[in-house]
Formats: sequence, structure tokens, C-alpha cells
Amino acid sequence: MKLFQIEEPDGGPANPNEAGAAIGIDAGGARAEVAFSVGGNALILDDREGFEQKLPVPAVGAPTAEWQGLLEGARIRAERALARPVRHAVVVLAAAPDATAERRLRQAAERAGLEVLRLAHRAELSAAPSAALAAAVLAEDLAPRPELVAAPDPG
Repeated sequence: MKLFQIEEPDGGPANPNEAGAAIGIDAGGARAEVAFSVGGNALILDDREGFEQKLPVPAVGAPTAEWQGLLEGARIRAERALARPVRHAVVVLAAAPDATAERRLRQAAERAGLEVLRLAHRAELSAAPSAALAAAVLAEDLAPRPELVAAPDPG
């Protein structure tokens, strides 16, 4: 499934002050998958033709810079597909990280412009068709909701 986007003729960039989307990232295999969910309906996000990028998953003990590269790539893929900023993520790993690895992954995410809502491992997610889809649904549930702006009083 591909997302369809309609833009104004000027095709201006997304508003950087817009509330950021929340994505799911499956980093439990050799290559990461990125997904997004709306109303509990999740889909895998792919790169547009001509902008394909591989997202190899580093070892859990890899340096912060390697994880930062992966997470930046996942954020960029999602922002291109959604045409809006991405600020939050649920990251799925093959196994639960130790405290040191978790700190390193959260630091890498912060440097990549993402707030990790949850670090999960595959065994604790629902039996969705893929871990990325389950993570996207969880990210949608955990993401902070933008404050509702009260309409001005007409009186």
C-alpha cells in the first residue's frame, strides 16, 4: 500500500512546528522496517523510487553513532513518506537490551531527533503480521496528544 499525498501548487515543505508523528521501527533483524499507524491500522513505509536507502541494523553493543545512523534513516524514511515531521518511536529489538545498551540506544535516538516511547523486544509484542506494524500501533497509543486549542469566544 502506498500513501497518497495532495499538495498545494507551491509544494512547500512540512511545517516544522507541526506535532510530530510516532512510528514503529523493527530493528530486530538484519534490516530495519519502519511503520506508521492511524486508528490502529498500520502499514510499512517504503522509500520512494530513486530515494531507496538500506537500513542495516547494528549489533546491540555497536557504538552510538551506528545506532544514530539507523534511527536517522528510519526518521527520514517516515518523514518523506508522511510529509510531516516524526518525533517519536517505539523501537523493537530481537532481545531486551541491558541497561548500558538501552542508554546508548536512547542517546542515539535523541541525537537522531527521536524520542523513544518504548524499547521493546519481539517476544513482548502482539502477534501482528510484523514487529514493525505492532510497534507502529503501540507508538500511536503512547504518543503524546497535541493539546486541543480552544476556539475563540465569539461573544
